[in-house]
Amino acid sequence: MSETPYNPLDKKNLGISVADAMLARPVSSLPPENRFIGAGIYAIYYVGDFPSYAPVAERNRDGRFEAPIYVGKAIPAGARRGGGLGVTTGPVLFRRLNEHAQSIVQAENLELSDFSCRYLVVDDIWIPLSESLLIEKFAPICNSTVEGFGNHAPGSGRYNSQRPPWDVVHPGRPWADRLRENRRSRQEILSILSLRISEATEGDGA
Repeated sequence: MSETPYNPLDKKNLGISVADAMLARPVSSLPPENRFIGAGIYAIYYVGDFPSYAPVAERNRDGRFEAPIYVGKAIPAGARRGGGLGVTTGPVLFRRLNEHAQSIVQAENLELSDFSCRYLVVDDIWIPLSESLLIEKFAPICNSTVEGFGNHAPGSGRYNSQRPPWDVVHPGRPWADRLRENRRSRQEILSILSLRISEATEGDGA
């Protein structure tokens, strides 16, 4: 049986190279100390003592940073409309990381000092693909079960949606208090999270 030849210029392989380049970057504080220009991708890590995140936090301690709690992207506004090439970028990735830091500061049961990040400024065309590959690789808990960490306040008159699971587990963002109750309770969300972490651990052969 013949095997498909490896093509380094295949779109997915190029995306993997971008994702790997981000993972090779040093870990910095959240938000980064110095303002910078550019769009790109990032991973956020947690090392604190929130009980439900213990298995993730353990993998990030002692400088290992093996399990992002969240993976995201920041793209220029023009790129969202299909005009990414040549768009003036500005400090969009830096601002996005600062937005996450502000969400953590507002949360009643998290400490900003327990979070760190890796980030990489990337040409616009590779940002969505590399983000998707990183999410597929790590299945970060705040991209799935406790989703909503990256949400913004809805526009005027759009507060009829449910409160995101992240805000149920980590209350404190003022705009989230104006949303309808989530159909799942805090305990239900954390129970689902515990089950999924347990399944992932078994799948890794631990």
